[in-house]
Amino acid sequence: MKMNKVLLALLLLSFGPSTPSETTVYICKGKGSKKYHYVKNCRGLSRCSTRIYQVPLHQAKEIGRGLCGWED
Repeated sequence: MKMNKVLLALLLLSFGPSTPSETTVYICKGKGSKKYHYVKNCRGLSRCSTRIYQVPLHQAKEIGRGLCGWED
């Protein structure tokens, strides 16, 4: 019975909400780029002069990016 409770707890944890560090965002690495985006086709990325990169949210914040004004 105790094993069933442990398995149930592990199962529930695996489907729980992701932490912000696990969230994927999109950034442009162009010269003046300062924002991150939750949506790859965000209006804020339309003028990106480089490839659009998919990175973890924590990494975008570590390099000083803030949330795009079109998405807040």
